[in-house]
Amino acid sequence: MTKPKTKNVNDFSRCLDPLDMDATLIAVIEMSQSSWLVAGIVPGVEREPLKKLAIDEHALLNLLRRWRAEAEKQGHRITRIAVAFEAGPDGFWLARWLAAQGVEAHVIHASSVAVTREHRRAKTDRLDTGLLKRGFLGWLRGERGHCKTVAVPTLAEEDAKRPSREREKLVGEASRIITRVKAAFVRLGIRGFNPKLKAAAMRLETLRTPEDEPIPPNTLAALKRDLERHQIVKKQIREIEQTRLDVLTQAPEKGPHAMVRLLARVIGVGVETADMLVQEVLSRTMRDRRAVGRYAGLTGSPDESGAKRRDKGLARSGNARVRHGMIQLAWRFLLFQKDSALAQWYRQRTADAPSMRKTLIVALARKLLIALWRLACDGVVPEGVRMRPAA
Repeated sequence: MTKPKTKNVNDFSRCLDPLDMDATLIAVIEMSQSSWLVAGIVPGVEREPLKKLAIDEHALLNLLRRWRAEAEKQGHRITRIAVAFEAGPDGFWLARWLAAQGVEAHVIHASSVAVTREHRRAKTDRLDTGLLKRGFLGWLRGERGHCKTVAVPTLAEEDAKRPSREREKLVGEASRIITRVKAAFVRLGIRGFNPKLKAAAMRLETLRTPEDEPIPPNTLAALKRDLERHQIVKKQIREIEQTRLDVLTQAPEKGPHAMVRLLARVIGVGVETADMLVQEVLSRTMRDRRAVGRYAGLTGSPDESGAKRRDKGLARSGNARVRHGMIQLAWRFLLFQKDSALAQWYRQRTADAPSMRKTLIVALARKLLIALWRLACDGVVPEGVRMRPAA
């Protein structure tokens, strides 16, 4: 039960370690909310065992040890146990736990496993484990195209992403509350009232409809609750932002914090955007610039067959949060960095083709993400980009 020794920068499309079928115990897990279905390939055992377990990591470990004992009974000394399962709601805790127990654990990208293209294909957990086992076995042999694994983050890396993601949800919730309140005002015919004011809840009773009637009592109570909820959400957003600033101040040169502070010096990039980019993509070890673009889902999706040549648009197979943030940042970049080489490239391409502005903003977002990746990792400032002085 040894971990592979060969390491490569984010090459998850295949395994680079040689596979010894006589000394490797292979297992895949089809996970659900109620049970786990474990399928294995045990050296020296003709049958391919299949076992349904309750959601219990210790029972899984005992099963692997039992299969290892069966292999050793047949004269095969097991030096490697490789376990794989699809990424899902359970996250990565099982992979980290198995790794701590000396088991080689891999998390497979679910959409990378090939399935039959029949219109009404049979689908059961037993069949899914067969597909997963076949794809994982090809991956272990070092063959490309069978499946792709994902990087297993540490608990600290997962926790570092929470503030940015929580703030994003809270901002959306605050926007939904204000939209609901404004819709209620429009329904009552009340115009010119700003529900975002701190004293908005106290001023509700003074408002009058066009018929010179006060707001009905049930509607008034609902509006008060919505505005109070909005103030709570805004307070939580401020707490998250202040906590982030405190952490950056206390550990300015530690790990990803230095990347955040460096990106925040770029005029047009705020601390929130810089933190999101660093935690989601820039702190990862990427192979090259193409891998950065693919991870953000900012690459094309070609559709070519015979004489047909067309593009179906963005692949959208990467990190949606990074993709949305980069497209927004690209528009903002054009306003704050007009003299940069990237902004000039965009203006030259769209000067005679205004209809291509939305299409090329995606290309600009990809180029900008790669430029920020080089800035964060290698300290290379993009040509013509203006930076704030270091604090």
